[in-house]
Amino acid sequence: MSSKGKDIAEGSSRSSSATTITTITTAATAVSNQQPLSRYESQKRRDWNTFGQYLRNQRPPVALSQCNSTQVLDFLRYLDQFGKTKVHVQGCLFFGQVEPPGPCTCPLRQAWGSLDALIGRLRAAYEENGGLPETNPFASGAIRVYLREVRDSQAKARGIPYKKKKKKRNLIKTIGDSSNLPLQQ
Repeated sequence: MSSKGKDIAEGSSRSSSATTITTITTAATAVSNQQPLSRYESQKRRDWNTFGQYLRNQRPPVALSQCNSTQVLDFLRYLDQFGKTKVHVQGCLFFGQVEPPGPCTCPLRQAWGSLDALIGRLRAAYEENGGLPETNPFASGAIRVYLREVRDSQAKARGIPYKKKKKKRNLIKTIGDSSNLPLQQ
């Protein structure tokens, strides 16, 4: 019988402590071998934590399980105060101008593209953290409508019409002339 088998048979504590040390070493090695998070994953984690903090700071605090599209829309409007995109209001002299000639007092807002990307990351984070796709508040129709309105209003305020890009279709090249193919009857 090997000494390891003997230790187990005799109930020695030496075997269990060796197993514990091996387990700890293996766990430490696994943690140190983890790949660093990608830029996207890091941003998604930061966004998720920021949204969670926003919910906790509400009066009264809102549990994530009770969160709905109303809280998400409030969060998006809250973020506008940190925006860097000048959005001209209807009465501004520069409304609709692509490159305004001077400064104005119009508010800074979050850019539509930033909000769209944020919602995409939060939508993914919600499901990764145990949320069901059917109850995902970031995937609701109200959020899509809000994002569309922001996109359209920002495009109009800057004088840039938003046009949906057309998908390119890959055409399959035919090898021979179609007249050489046999006809089916």
